[in-house]
Amino acid sequence: MIRKNPRGDLPQIHPDAFIDPTAIICGLVVIEKNVFVGPYAVIRADEINAEGEIEPIHIAADSNIQDGVVIHSKSGASVNIGERTSIAHRAIIHGPCTIGSDVFIGFNSVLFNCQVGNGSVVRHSTVVDGCDLPELCYVPSSVRLGSDTDLSQFPPVSVDASLFSEDVAQTNNQLVRGYKLIQNEL
Repeated sequence: MIRKNPRGDLPQIHPDAFIDPTAIICGLVVIEKNVFVGPYAVIRADEINAEGEIEPIHIAADSNIQDGVVIHSKSGASVNIGERTSIAHRAIIHGPCTIGSDVFIGFNSVLFNCQVGNGSVVRHSTVVDGCDLPELCYVPSSVRLGSDTDLSQFPPVSVDASLFSEDVAQTNNQLVRGYKLIQNEL
């Protein structure tokens, strides 16, 4: 479902993106070409700040937002997701938040008030709250990172983890093309 927010902002969705009919895209959302938005995802840019302004939620080309993902923002803050980035099933991305290109965010992870550098991998059920990750940072599953976390304990992304991230992005790009071909069928 594509809908306006209370301020009247309507999502801008590239015609080459695929939005599952069960997904909800609301308000000041920009979705670029070849983006996959899976079933029951919610991308909602509807809260305003004290001045009545709102920053967009922006999802760059060739990224994928998988089943049940929620992307929202506090008080009109921005959310930016780079190119070829995968946000896996049931993750929550809550702005303010910037996620770079070629990033993998694992199942059930929660990100808030953070930045994730290009090429990073955040594995499943991890919380990143108020912590900025450098490029190529590898965070294992079930870890909680905050502003006081010593990031030197995390290794750089391995070749295997990088290849996995790339494979997930490519698989979802193929889904965009496949679903676009059959989207008008019952």
